[in-house]
Amino acid sequence: MHARKLFVSMFAALSLAAAGAQAQTVLKVGSTPTGSPFTFLDTKTNTIEGVMVDIVKAVGKEAGFEVQIEPMTFSALIGSLTSRRIDIISAAMFITPQRQQVVSFSEPVYRYGEGLMVPKSDTKAYKTFADMKGMTVGVQVGTAFVEPVQKSGVFKEVKLYDNPPDMMRDANAGRIQGGFMDYPIAAYTISQGGFPNLHMVPSYEPTVVGSLGLATRKDDTELLKKINTALAKLKADGSIDRILKKWGLGA
Repeated sequence: MHARKLFVSMFAALSLAAAGAQAQTVLKVGSTPTGSPFTFLDTKTNTIEGVMVDIVKAVGKEAGFEVQIEPMTFSALIGSLTSRRIDIISAAMFITPQRQQVVSFSEPVYRYGEGLMVPKSDTKAYKTFADMKGMTVGVQVGTAFVEPVQKSGVFKEVKLYDNPPDMMRDANAGRIQGGFMDYPIAAYTISQGGFPNLHMVPSYEPTVVGSLGLATRKDDTELLKKINTALAKLKADGSIDRILKKWGLGA
């Protein structure tokens, strides 16, 4: 009887250990419900979707762990990571020196700056602000793009907008001749057919550029190594490019 009880106890302990090992393969990923096309709440499925969600899922599959997406505000991401409420950040977060003092970032997964959108009837190959001398343009308040646009001194008028949709509506209706905003967000919105009279200017070179990456805790060096190894493979085999193109961000 004692032997049987011992066997049952050992079996139970082994089962719990196996369950624990299995649970450890599920990593919590912080993401935001706003930030299309990088991360957003799909109201049909009530889940977070987007570029960075697809990328972290692909990384997990390649590196051998499952991901559990945890929705939260952008401002809560780093605090949630350092306090171990989540294990990875995968959102529209630029890699900056200030953030690198607190968390570790993967190799960049996407690099972008501001994009220029103009009416489809305007096919000029704008490259810099100088090519737009005398134009009336718009830019979103609070973005890093406002200062360089205003300080350039080449525009007839620079209109400031509280949100991208208002600026895109004015550009679409011809009330401004062009608008500057986050390239990926503008490109994705236009690709969805919301503003049929607009197109992105492919020749335009942004003045402010940053890179997105996945973030881990400073002490999770092995996890970061696995993520970077997986990203390198996904970049090499075209998986990252396919994800970007799926969301309208293809080159």
